[in-house]
Amino acid sequence: MDANHNHHCCCSRREGPQSPLLTPSPGPLTRSLPSTQSLASALSPGASTPGSWTAHPWSPESANTSPPSTRSGSPELKVRFQTEKVDTAPRVGVTEVLPTVTYSVKSICFVGAGFVGGPTAAVIAYHNPDITVNVVDLNEQRIAAWNSSQLPIHEDGLLKVVRTARDGTLDTTVKIPGLPRSFKLDARSPNLVFSTKVNEAIQVADVIFICVNTPTKTYGLGAGSMADISMVESASRTVAQHAKKGAIIVEKSTVPCGTARVIQDIFKYYRPNDEFEILSNPEFLAEGTAVENLMHPDRILIGSARTLAGMKAAESLKNVYAAWVPQERIITVNTFSSELSKLVANTMLAQRISSMNAVSAMCEEIGLGSDVDDVSLALGQDSRIGPKFLQAGVGFGGSCFEKDILNLSYLARELHLDVVADYWLGILKINEYQRERYAHRVVKELNGSLRGKKISVLGFAFKDGTNDTRNSIAVHIIKSLAEEMPLEIGIFDPGCAANEIMEEIEKIGLTKAQLERVKICSNWRDSVKQASAVCILTQWKQFRGAQLGGSKKKPAKTPSQPLTKTFVNGKLTEMAILELEAMVARDLSINSEDPLGRLKPEATAEGFEIFGLAASMMEEISQEPVNWLEAASLMQEPRWVFDGRNVVDPIELQSLGFKVRGIGK
Repeated sequence: MDANHNHHCCCSRREGPQSPLLTPSPGPLTRSLPSTQSLASALSPGASTPGSWTAHPWSPESANTSPPSTRSGSPELKVRFQTEKVDTAPRVGVTEVLPTVTYSVKSICFVGAGFVGGPTAAVIAYHNPDITVNVVDLNEQRIAAWNSSQLPIHEDGLLKVVRTARDGTLDTTVKIPGLPRSFKLDARSPNLVFSTKVNEAIQVADVIFICVNTPTKTYGLGAGSMADISMVESASRTVAQHAKKGAIIVEKSTVPCGTARVIQDIFKYYRPNDEFEILSNPEFLAEGTAVENLMHPDRILIGSARTLAGMKAAESLKNVYAAWVPQERIITVNTFSSELSKLVANTMLAQRISSMNAVSAMCEEIGLGSDVDDVSLALGQDSRIGPKFLQAGVGFGGSCFEKDILNLSYLARELHLDVVADYWLGILKINEYQRERYAHRVVKELNGSLRGKKISVLGFAFKDGTNDTRNSIAVHIIKSLAEEMPLEIGIFDPGCAANEIMEEIEKIGLTKAQLERVKICSNWRDSVKQASAVCILTQWKQFRGAQLGGSKKKPAKTPSQPLTKTFVNGKLTEMAILELEAMVARDLSINSEDPLGRLKPEATAEGFEIFGLAASMMEEISQEPVNWLEAASLMQEPRWVFDGRNVVDPIELQSLGFKVRGIGK
């Protein structure tokens, strides 16, 4: 992920208590008609946001209309932390002090239907069929997409989860090989609703998740570093005015340390006589694997006030997740530790990538056969280090890593910890250096000039398995290449819409003459035709090529944790049904995402398109691997392949007449 990412939906002006969310919407919660819409975006320094999300209904004028009214990362917080009473008592397990009765959760509301809110709500509803989950957003197109068969977010397995909870299932009879009798699975009723009726959903909710965007500020104090929490403030004001007494408020957005206290202050202003508990429950999703991350999380982190009421609220939220997550993987800490953990987690993952990219630079200069992949393999075998996030490449992108590192560095700087801030910022310096090295290498190997030469760019999404173009490494590389005035830059990505790619490129400051040289291609052949060089910037498996196994599907992932429950209220849990589906599909050789026939038929939408392409065409194109033998016949000499993700076999490509340059080799 990712991203991922990736994440959301609302903001408002800071002046006055009113919010754009307060437009009355009488009547029951109903769904909108299908329409198309792209992912929500977050601004990052040096990056851009799809124009379709720059001015949306949560922000009538622009994405960022004003600075936050409370600077949660400022020195003011340090003073508050020092002057207010801090709980220094030894940590006590929640179950050791809580009464057996917790808050009853029958209705949940997610404010924000972006990358975090939509999938998280869907999975919670999927595993809690007795809880009604409303996902609200004022962007009608986005909600319409969630209510269609073409979701606004491209994630493996997400559509099945959404259809199961949103539409309900059919009665079905299951015959298990080896058993004498079949048994019946009862239909489940729909319990997931996507709607624009914000106030109504908030009013009935026992738990309210705030899942809105917190982009890096692009203006004023902290511009380029500080997180803008004005959207969180706006959503909090709306929730405070409409939530029922005692509702649990969950901060899901990635926020600076201390934002929960900002939310608490807003509630005290609007509801001075009512008590509300504010929890922190950060997401740890990677774009492309978000459903897997939600289904089999390494941990669920819940931060609360270390009071009886706070821990009671945390226990209630814990019970929601316990429907499918083992108890030992649900961690409860204090609120500020939870907020800080999210920022540090992303920063340390990015640190591993930058460390290996620094090693890759050394390998390239040392020569003598040194290979960064060999070093990565050796390090990954060390149980203290592990193999994840040790793959060198052209750098990391996406909406999370850079934003969270800048946020953490800004907080350290404001706390007068300059050495700490510089340490974190060093991660971004290596990342920038890596992509600059790559672009310079392309120009150098093509005799120092791109004049009259076409460059093919394969991959624009910041990572494979997603259509998220936010802060993609590709956009920075393309900017550097365009400045060399090549004949053409032909871009192809199997998961991104042409209009979204172009919207990103138009925001990087190219001149009209440079921009005219950029072409978006609908297939890899058009991209590589007459090109002198190919730049692989996203690790899509299709780019490995037909000869290199690019058409093979990834093996099914083995669940990383045991089933916690098989039956609830006399019914099979969805986790148990997933195991049953896998067994039936395997034993009966059924190749379907619905081997038990539970899903209701999909509603068709005439003319509805996904990612700018018809859904059927999208599937066909996205699965087609690059035929490198054919590519060689289409390209011009010297047929360079600059593999920024080390996805191709250099020896194989060299045998086909290519010159190949990978990372750290």
